[in-house]
Amino acid sequence: MNKPLIATFLSTLAVCAPVRPAHAQETFRDRLNSHNTTMAALQPTWIGPLIQSDSRLTQGARFSVARSSAPDAQIFSYGNNHGITLIAGTRFQFDLNPPSFFRNHCAQLQDGWGNASTQVKFRIASGNADHGNFALTAILEHGFAPGARQNAMLTGYDVPKLAAGKAFRRFDLQSTLDAVLPTGKIDRQGRAMDWNMTAQVHTTSRTWFDIENNATFIFGGPDDGRTQNFITPAAFFAVRKKDWGPRHPVAVFDGGMQIATSRFYCYNHNLITELRILF
Repeated sequence: MNKPLIATFLSTLAVCAPVRPAHAQETFRDRLNSHNTTMAALQPTWIGPLIQSDSRLTQGARFSVARSSAPDAQIFSYGNNHGITLIAGTRFQFDLNPPSFFRNHCAQLQDGWGNASTQVKFRIASGNADHGNFALTAILEHGFAPGARQNAMLTGYDVPKLAAGKAFRRFDLQSTLDAVLPTGKIDRQGRAMDWNMTAQVHTTSRTWFDIENNATFIFGGPDDGRTQNFITPAAFFAVRKKDWGPRHPVAVFDGGMQIATSRFYCYNHNLITELRILF
């Protein structure tokens, strides 16, 4: 990853200030911890889905491990293309996802590091439970070429996305539409369009359950015209201290499995376990 990109990402720390004036006694940590609290007044309070992108802005870190089955192989992803997210103001979120390590239990596949990626979100419009309980966000992700092959890519790639969601008390619907656009070798890997849909229910103050439909439509390349589809059930459990306040961190344990429902698929039974720290 080049130095200007790292500098750009780190510079967001300087502009990650809450919208209200900070008191003189507030530390940098206090101001950082106020971002999720500030956003709670502007957007719904559902939990981000396991696979698809969240249409809200959130700040935290995700530690994830995935194990999937491919033809004659078991593939482990340590990192699963997740990392740290930071909020800037009330409109932007910046993500930095370090390379994941892939361990392939197959003689034909080599172990190795995948590609790093960055992502920026722009909140177009949203409202909390008193103002529509919805969110609409534009997202742009870029994956860097080094190690891309471990992520089933031959080059770097760009992914523009549109994410939206609407909550109805304890129930919500979320959806994303995106295009996977490799930066080269289109004839060998094609392009793709992803459509994800999630139905989620908030069962208790600490638990959520949802089910996702993850569909990929492939254009060009050796798999031109094929569709890959998964159903992904998932569960989430939040851990917070007894005297928890809005500025205190929250740990969320979550997991689920992608199960192929289409005749064509590149992998199956992708078991994902995660720890999220929201701060």
